[in-house]
Amino acid sequence: MFQRFIFAFFLGLLLPLGLGIQSCSSPSKTVVQVYRTSAEGDQLQKIENFSSEGLAAKTIHLKIHPDQKFQQYIGFGASFTESSAWNLATIPKSLRKEVLSRLFSPTEGAGFSLTRTHINSSDYSNGHYTYVEAGDTTLSTFSIEEDLKGFTGDENDQVRGIDLEDPTYDMVPMIREAQSIPGADFKIIASPWSPPSWMKSGETAEMTNGSLDREYYAVWAKYLSKYVSAYAQEGIDIWGITPQNEPLHAHDARWDSNGFSPEQGRDFLRDHLGPQLVADGHLNLDDLTAGLRVLIFDHNKSNMNSYVHPTYSDAAASKYAWGTAFHWYASSDLAQNQWYASALDSLRTSWPNKGMIHTESSIDIDAEDPIGQYWRESTDYAGTFIPFDTYAYDIITDMNHGVQGYIEWCMILSHKGQPNPYDNFNSAPVLINPHTDEVIYTPLYYLLSHFSKFIRPDAQRIKIDGDMPTGLIYTAAQNTDGSIAVVVYNQTSEALAINLDLGTDIRSVQMAPRALQTIVITL
Repeated sequence: MFQRFIFAFFLGLLLPLGLGIQSCSSPSKTVVQVYRTSAEGDQLQKIENFSSEGLAAKTIHLKIHPDQKFQQYIGFGASFTESSAWNLATIPKSLRKEVLSRLFSPTEGAGFSLTRTHINSSDYSNGHYTYVEAGDTTLSTFSIEEDLKGFTGDENDQVRGIDLEDPTYDMVPMIREAQSIPGADFKIIASPWSPPSWMKSGETAEMTNGSLDREYYAVWAKYLSKYVSAYAQEGIDIWGITPQNEPLHAHDARWDSNGFSPEQGRDFLRDHLGPQLVADGHLNLDDLTAGLRVLIFDHNKSNMNSYVHPTYSDAAASKYAWGTAFHWYASSDLAQNQWYASALDSLRTSWPNKGMIHTESSIDIDAEDPIGQYWRESTDYAGTFIPFDTYAYDIITDMNHGVQGYIEWCMILSHKGQPNPYDNFNSAPVLINPHTDEVIYTPLYYLLSHFSKFIRPDAQRIKIDGDMPTGLIYTAAQNTDGSIAVVVYNQTSEALAINLDLGTDIRSVQMAPRALQTIVITL
């Protein structure tokens, strides 16, 4: 009896000091949130009861190492095109604002942070156009009015007869309105598809195939620099520029294109574009991150190492190039080539001071099934593949091998993948029916949101390791506010239990089958 009294007496003294016999450590303050997009229909759904404790499933063990950091991220998003602006011009202004909020607000939407646009027309314009009158080598007629003037509704057969809610809308107004979304924070890379036809030889149609004549290299360089200046005057700072979109696709293209061999690209940058951008105050050779960034190549990553070598190995040319832009257009070959991870590693290790950004990807649209096509086998120009799987694996593989940003092609198209005068109809994160004003957010919108919303600009990739069974891929990043985002894709039809070692404690998380999950950790 006396012993029990003494024990109770001392316990009463210890408890107010926080030294209870139950534990020698205070409860973890770690907050974990889980967001899911799945084949079952979850759309960036916040999962309230995500613990996997008691779940009869295979257990995966992962550990996060926040002290081991890699590349800094610039952002994730999609592209401003004339076709995207036209689709927004067909819907009421209030709905247009809602769509842009869903794309650019970091709190109410995807928070897109890295985008792209086209200089002159592209395949997703209503027709061919440039910014100067034919033969004007002095560029005295240069004007970006084509990106400002709006639409007549008579540009081509695909837009004819469709009512425009706002005929004054266009690419520049679209970018400006996106900038006005509360919290919007995005950068723009601009790329030309083709110089004006009068500067080229070997074309098969207007602004299609062929290549820029050397006698116009200086004029074209000045043209591109004037574009950057003209957009700045409209309140739009261009963050990066590529000298040519898809320089190796200029022999059988059906739309605006221009051929640049690796050597031609080197010469153009070294002798003309680079010096012009410096002279006009756009490019800072002392710090390539302080002004406009030049990204070379801008074509399929399967060919990027051989293309960039002539430029990067020439010090006089390399000094103007911030990094490499690349596309994915070998969709059915990506998996069998391990998503070209070895090509990314080669590029990163060969040229460690150069950046890497994925600047374009897209798939053909199935207008009859624009949602379901992402979760089943889809056949298009690139072969047969499952789009959601391909995107998830491609993005995460790029991230895990040093890439700093990922941009999809058109951010908005019609429910038929239009307008595209070349019958090359793509899907997009957002689809609009211009006849009914119905807005569809495709699985691609939610997939991109898993990265853009939770991995913000200037976040850094951090090490995450552990079990990696077939069908599972993951990556992790730490934001500037200290929060950590772990993105995991389970390609299999099996539910998994993930034991996530955070360093301070271990959390159990359900991993649904056929699902992409972002685990947000606030320490």
